[in-house]
Amino acid sequence: MQAASPPSPTSSPLASPRVQRNNIWRLAIAQALAGANSVVPYAVGGIVGYTLAPLPVLATLPLTLFVVGMTLCTLPTGAIAGRYGRRTAFLSGSGAGVLAGLVAVGAVMVGGVTGFWLYCLSTLLGGAYAAVVLSFRFAAADGVEPARKAQALSLVMAGGVAAGVVGPQLVNWTMDLLPEPMFVVTFYAQAAVAALCALILLGVRLPRPVHPSGRGGRPMGNILRQPRFIAAIACGAISYTLMNFLMTAAPLAMHMHGHSTESSNLGLQWHVIAMFAPSFFTGKVIARFGAEQVMVVGLLLIGISAAVGLGGMDVSHFWWTLILLGLGWNFGFLGASALVLQCHTDDEKTRVQSVNDFIVFGLMALGSFASGGILSAFGWSAVLWTAFPPLAITLVALVALQMRTRAVGSPSVKG
Repeated sequence: MQAASPPSPTSSPLASPRVQRNNIWRLAIAQALAGANSVVPYAVGGIVGYTLAPLPVLATLPLTLFVVGMTLCTLPTGAIAGRYGRRTAFLSGSGAGVLAGLVAVGAVMVGGVTGFWLYCLSTLLGGAYAAVVLSFRFAAADGVEPARKAQALSLVMAGGVAAGVVGPQLVNWTMDLLPEPMFVVTFYAQAAVAALCALILLGVRLPRPVHPSGRGGRPMGNILRQPRFIAAIACGAISYTLMNFLMTAAPLAMHMHGHSTESSNLGLQWHVIAMFAPSFFTGKVIARFGAEQVMVVGLLLIGISAAVGLGGMDVSHFWWTLILLGLGWNFGFLGASALVLQCHTDDEKTRVQSVNDFIVFGLMALGSFASGGILSAFGWSAVLWTAFPPLAITLVALVALQMRTRAVGSPSVKG
């Protein structure tokens, strides 16, 4: 069956090199600040939840709501960006980030059951902020010539390196400044970092929406049926879901096998570095070899990471599993994101990108919830074995797509 020919793209004017550089730098710094901000609920949310929850079983509900907020707000973020422009969506998300910190301050000051539900609201708002941050990588490609879109996207994601370092330190520097109420200074800092991020984003200069009504382009059903878009969603979802699935279980698995908290923290730190440090050159690799090839390498690296984990339970096995997992995520997720850019025109981009993120992060949330249960019931080896079937299915689908693309010579859509 022949692939349907894509429509001619509707292109917005290219931004000047100076504006492009300005946007990439600002979005990369904002990625670092917002990523550091998102570390706060993961670092302290379990402790706050356990302290305030009326029942122990509800202790992790705030973290669950963070993921739920991120998933639910990806589509509204795309709608706001499509109608009013990306910068409006960025500032709306930053406002939610400021509120997340301030509501958390109120939660620990009030305490008790009321404080617990306030903290749940705080993490839900934090998830909404994280949903907006997800679109930074796509925004970096706006107004950039097609050959450099993948590189621009990749450089913004490189801001995650700083986030992995600054985020934990933000908690360490502030958590003991005032012992009571707990983490109150940390939550004030969380709000301040979101406000600083908003100031930086004010200087971003992006094209206005081609169709402010948000209805430009093809019907979404037609876009969703594109083989390239299906491949991009599949690889993005599998890369992110398995990364989160294994990363979530690894610290507890290390604890269960007698390794120290310091060892697991060091492993996670190198995992985060491996996730984002390659972004300085991943875009050039994508431009040189193509998004599909980079996605295949990413999935293979994730498979190798699981195989290394099955090789033993020493600290080194856990560390190498986490490092290879981070590298695989970088290639798989950034390759998939670059492929998404080939599946839409300018007037379709905010709708398509938000639908992509909604699907990817919805599946990631399910994987996150399943990880702890499989580990507790069946052990770390079972968690690792669970990664292979979805990897194999996705790899076969990608290879089939590449063969079909070569056979029919289907052109891509440049957004």
